[in-house]
Formats: sequence, C-alpha cells, structure tokens
Amino acid sequence: MKKYILPVMATFLLVSCNKIEEKIDQTFQETTEKVQQKAQQAVEETVKKTVNESINSLTNSEDVKFNTVFPNAGSDMISEEKGKKIKLPTGTEAYIFKYKADIAVVLPFLEKQTTTNEGKSDKTARKIDGQSIISKISLLAKFLPDNTFDTSFLEDIKTDKSIQYYKLKRFPNSSTMIYNPKNQTIIQYVEVNK
Repeated sequence: MKKYILPVMATFLLVSCNKIEEKIDQTFQETTEKVQQKAQQAVEETVKKTVNESINSLTNSEDVKFNTVFPNAGSDMISEEKGKKIKLPTGTEAYIFKYKADIAVVLPFLEKQTTTNEGKSDKTARKIDGQSIISKISLLAKFLPDNTFDTSFLEDIKTDKSIQYYKLKRFPNSSTMIYNPKNQTIIQYVEVNK
C-alpha cells in the first residue's frame, strides 16, 4: 500500500502544480491584456487631446467670401458659397471654399488670376489623380474630434468615379479643387505661399 501512496501523491502533486501554473499563466495573460488596453486607451486619449488642441488653434477661423481671395469674381459665377480663412500652425494662411459652379467657367477665371511670380505659376490647371487627396483627407478625418466637419463627402469622393480633381498654382495662391459634376459642387483649398 505504501508503494502506491507515494506514486499517487507524486502524481497528485504534479497535477496540482500544473493546474496552479495554468491558473497563474491565465491570470498573467488577462492582466497583461488589461494593462495593454488601458495603455492603448491612455495613448488614444492623449493623441485625441493633442489633436483637439491643435485643431482648436487651427480652426481659429473666420468666414470669408470667395471674392476676397479672388477679386473680380462675378456674383453670378458661383452660388451657395461657404468659405473659411484659417491660419495653420506653421503661420501659413489658407482658405477652404465650398460652392456650386460650372468648372468650365471657374478654371479659366482662376487661370487668369494675377501672379506675383510667373516662373513659379502654372499657366493652366491640371487634372490630377485624387487618390493622394482622398488618403490625406481620410487620415485627417481619423484624428478629428467628432463633429469637427462633415465627412459624408469623403464617402462620395471614395466611391464616385466621376469626381474630378484639379491643381492650379498662381503664386502666391495654390489651389486644390475637388469637383463633383453631378451637382456642380466644388470644394477648393487655397494655400497662400509667401
């Protein structure tokens, strides 16, 4: 009988140690996962707070009219105009306009704008691939706080193959335009280079 007790006790002790080891491993993994989740949440909150502060300084914007930047724009050329002037953290001024217009009228008008340096300026607007624009807007939208701006147009420009993209530099202004021919809406970003 003593012969059997010692091996049974050793087996029982070995099984118990294995179960304790499994429980310790499981507890360690659960704790590690919780710590990682909390660390990730803390990082996300810090990033969001930093981005919010940057956006608050960035969105220190004012309403502006299209003809403020582009004088001689006829009142019949564009409609449903919305415009914002923003000062970027780099000190650069920029404008964002959203309006309805015929691109065939807007492009020649913008191409005729006076320039302070013809050598740094484009003669004509060029049609560009919009993928880089979509990527930049998508990346920015991920970091923006909720309700900063309406991102519904982002889905439209990702899926609608008829959307057109243009770039035109008439120094000091550099324009990037997104044009939806279905509803003749233009979103124009104008950066003022100095």
